[in-house]
Amino acid sequence: MNNHKTHWENIYETKAESDFSWFQPYPQTSVDFINLFKLPKTASIIDIGGGDSHLADTLLELGYTDITVLDISAKSIERAKARLGQKATAITWMERDIVDFEPQRRYNFWHDRAAFHFLTTEIQVIKYLSVVGAAIQSDGYLVLGTFSDKGPAKCSGLEIKQYTEASMSALFERDFKHIKCVDEIHVTPRNIQQNFVFCSFQRKRLPIL
Repeated sequence: MNNHKTHWENIYETKAESDFSWFQPYPQTSVDFINLFKLPKTASIIDIGGGDSHLADTLLELGYTDITVLDISAKSIERAKARLGQKATAITWMERDIVDFEPQRRYNFWHDRAAFHFLTTEIQVIKYLSVVGAAIQSDGYLVLGTFSDKGPAKCSGLEIKQYTEASMSALFERDFKHIKCVDEIHVTPRNIQQNFVFCSFQRKRLPIL
């Protein structure tokens, strides 16, 4: 078991949902992007680092039928399944470290709130870019939410990498067209403000083989 996985299993084993700084009962910014793109209810959606976030619940409530949640922590997935009950069977769950993920299909919509910024080395970022390139279909969408340059430098005891609209856009410009970025001030359960930047992109059309 790698160190990051051990860390996250311990976090989810020992803390309640309300102890997580990232907890939000309703993912409004993420839903706003989904509405912006007018995704059909049959769109294939993957939530990276989704763990026991409430995006999966929200997607089900909105009528989406092809939902995948990927997280490094088995415990976080267990918690989400317990909360969702029978509804959990409508979701595909993957216990994976994102840098080791080998997608077996392409998705219409890739969502990542606060997973990407934990990748702090160049090789991790390069692997993430490779996975994203392989996983998103032509004209599909990518939404990333990270701490901004005005946000924290650490989360859950780990260092993170801050981003701006410019630095994030530069990373993805080879394979993606920049669409829109928004700033979000997330208020934690302990009433602390955290500055996020959310950026959206569209996959450039893949060549026809």
